[in-house]
Amino acid sequence: MTFRRVLLLVMLSLLPVWVAATEVRASLDRDKVALGETVTLNLRVEGGGMFDAPDLSALNKDFTVLGTSNNTSISIINGKRSAQLVYGVALRPNRVGTLTIPSLTFANGSTQALTLEVTPADDRAVANGRKDVYLEASLDPREAWVGEQVVYTVRLYLASPLANGSLDEPRVQGVELSKISDDLNYQQEKGGRRYNVIERRYALIPQKAGKLEIPPIAFSGELVEMADPDSFFGSTRAASAISQPVTLDVKAVPAEAGKTAWLPARELTLSLDGADARGALHVGQTLNLTMTVQATGLPYEALPSLSLPSIDGATVYPDKPVNGTRVIDSWLQGRRQQGFAVVPSRAGKLDIPATTLTWFNVRTGQSEVARIAPVTLDVLPATGTPAPAAPQDLPAPNVTAPAATTSSPSRQALVAGGIVLLLVGGAVGFALSRRRSQVVAAPAPTPRAPSIPSGSRGLRASFIAAARGSDPKAQYESLLAWARHERPGIQTLGDVEAQLASAEQGACIGLLQRSRYAPMAERIAGDRLAAAFRDGFQWKDSGPRETGGALAPLYPFKTD
Repeated sequence: MTFRRVLLLVMLSLLPVWVAATEVRASLDRDKVALGETVTLNLRVEGGGMFDAPDLSALNKDFTVLGTSNNTSISIINGKRSAQLVYGVALRPNRVGTLTIPSLTFANGSTQALTLEVTPADDRAVANGRKDVYLEASLDPREAWVGEQVVYTVRLYLASPLANGSLDEPRVQGVELSKISDDLNYQQEKGGRRYNVIERRYALIPQKAGKLEIPPIAFSGELVEMADPDSFFGSTRAASAISQPVTLDVKAVPAEAGKTAWLPARELTLSLDGADARGALHVGQTLNLTMTVQATGLPYEALPSLSLPSIDGATVYPDKPVNGTRVIDSWLQGRRQQGFAVVPSRAGKLDIPATTLTWFNVRTGQSEVARIAPVTLDVLPATGTPAPAAPQDLPAPNVTAPAATTSSPSRQALVAGGIVLLLVGGAVGFALSRRRSQVVAAPAPTPRAPSIPSGSRGLRASFIAAARGSDPKAQYESLLAWARHERPGIQTLGDVEAQLASAEQGACIGLLQRSRYAPMAERIAGDRLAAAFRDGFQWKDSGPRETGGALAPLYPFKTD
């Protein structure tokens, strides 16, 4: 046979075949396997050709289809050409028993039905080291409360190097599931055989009570056969494994726990730092406190938001919270941290009430209370508070100097002149009549709009300049100095805010204090701050008064 003729036959064999195949047969590479092992279904078409892939949906009842392949072989013997197409389907049984592979339509023909015997996984083979690959799944603990974290661990044992493979992710209804860190890789000896182990851990948090079954996890891949004498680098062979299902008993929330937030944890702490600050605390000074709650076995999202209780005689400015979850020895550790700036508004005792948080200890099965003890601090008057103004002399009588006088006489001269006039009786009447005529003749003052007192103008200018800057401390101090000049009894900007009639000025003071005491808070725009006080303070009344205040507390959890 010439080369040209052989080449023509090969090319013809590659063309699609649009007529019915002469024969279609189905076979299994094994008729008995253990659960977790794979089996290959081969569909053979005599005569070869190219055909559409068969519909394999009928296999989904009892099998998992892992992949497909096809191979065409052509042979010419004694001038006679023959071809065969083999379509392979890799299957993994889903249950133990006698499983049926139904008839499939392929290459314009139908295959015969087949049966496969699936036995339970051979644990003795694993223990004796006779299996090249197998999977284990476990739970810690095997019994848990609703909302309690459980560690679900999957271990893949490989006796040969892994060329490639995939490990299914667990799919469980009614739980929160998240992978913990990266996979672990180590070696372990079982049945006198050394295995490479790939360990994967998950944090599993059940959301409802009852018996929870976690389905098996499957692995499929290829192992390297380094002992193959026909391969220089080592050939590969298909391998698969499946784990046993595991069951978790989930207990309901205790009835007595319904009165508080449900926090099932292995450990929980609640603390408040900064309350034991050294040195004297003065009115208007900032006391920085940091509250922290940390729980082992809970993510931070499950923990309540933090707040201080209402503090009489102080204003509380919360800072931006810092939250997060980390993993410590396979256990989630959630943490919430909240900073507070506490600004006393009056001297005396400052009482910070106790804060409590009830949680459930899953290791002891008992409710416990985390507690922050109450704190009492001494608050001294504000530093730099001006002393009360000394009484001043009474104002001079409302008199007008004679028109002919070229210089204004002093008060003492006027008094002496009055005595002289009283001694001269006739001159008194004349002087009084002359003074009355001068007072009547004096022109009435022209009405004008109220203006900022002249002594405050310099302080106002300093504040306006600071307001247009970016230093909250300078803005705070310059505004307070200006207000104290006009009302000496004022000690803090909280006092200023309480005595203002302007809602805009009060709002600006609130934002200014937050930007100073809570660095992460939103800062007020300088133009807005300067515009609000451009025309001076808009006081409610004419007299100063002391006030104090506190933000309304936000309690995310119940206290005892």
